[in-house]
Amino acid sequence: MAHSLREICKKIGVAYQGEDRSIRGLATLTEAGQEDLSFFHNEKYRKALADTKAAAVLIEEKYADELPEGTIPLLTDEPYLMLARATELFAHELSAEEGIPKIGQGCDIAPSARFGRNVTIGKGTRIMPGTYVGDDTVIGENVLIYPNVTIYHGSRIGDRCILHGGVVIGSDGYGFAHTRAGEHVKIHQLGNVILEEDVEIGANSTIDRGALGPTVIRKGTKIDNLVQIGHNAEIGEGCLIVAQTGIAGSTKLGRNVVMGGQSATAGHLEIGDFATIAARGGVTKSLPGNKVYGGAPAVELRLWKRMQAALMRLAK
Repeated sequence: MAHSLREICKKIGVAYQGEDRSIRGLATLTEAGQEDLSFFHNEKYRKALADTKAAAVLIEEKYADELPEGTIPLLTDEPYLMLARATELFAHELSAEEGIPKIGQGCDIAPSARFGRNVTIGKGTRIMPGTYVGDDTVIGENVLIYPNVTIYHGSRIGDRCILHGGVVIGSDGYGFAHTRAGEHVKIHQLGNVILEEDVEIGANSTIDRGALGPTVIRKGTKIDNLVQIGHNAEIGEGCLIVAQTGIAGSTKLGRNVVMGGQSATAGHLEIGDFATIAARGGVTKSLPGNKVYGGAPAVELRLWKRMQAALMRLAK
């Protein structure tokens, strides 16, 4: 649903009297189109200002001149907070209304499974009792969904995926903006989750929906029980993620990365192809691929072992 730019500014508390435009969504600087509202609040993304195609950008006055001609600066001292308020206007309208899914041939679907509106299910898919599938979700062919799985609206489940009991796909990412008085304002999560083909997700694992774009699990990745994947993470092809691992938001794993049990990452970093993080490893910065890491903060495993040996000698 589109909103006028002036309407948005009035509702979020940004002073604006200039040209009005129709805004259909919110997006990052690099992904925004000519009908999107974007924001800038982090120097890390400053280079993206000059090339953004956004209709308007929530931005501090000192950076406004760096926007391209045709992009409207919406001046505010708190662009991230204003973004949080704007997300409410574009949030999916939840409803308890049930729909009748479009079902392919040869499906086996338990009578107790429940569906939102505009759900599509590919042929040969099996859905066990107690499952809920939200609005506008597309489930591929020959998917196996065990009991009590919850799939939120807008999700995309690829062919031959397996979701074990208690899995939650598309729950809200953990995103809040903070007022100067210390209040926490919810950033409504407007993205979705995409599982590519042949992904398997273990019992009681959770995959958060993206804040503005998708959270993506690439084909062939296998995720163990009790794993948490944060919003806008991207997990590469063929990764192995062992139980109780936590991947923070906007972190990107290359292909065939292995995350040992109870390992974790900080947000907004990258782990290269064929890297391995040993059990309980804590990744605090981006790491090159084709190496084995351990410890917290994670370092190459050989160095970590030497550090532990030196510590033991010191203790003795």
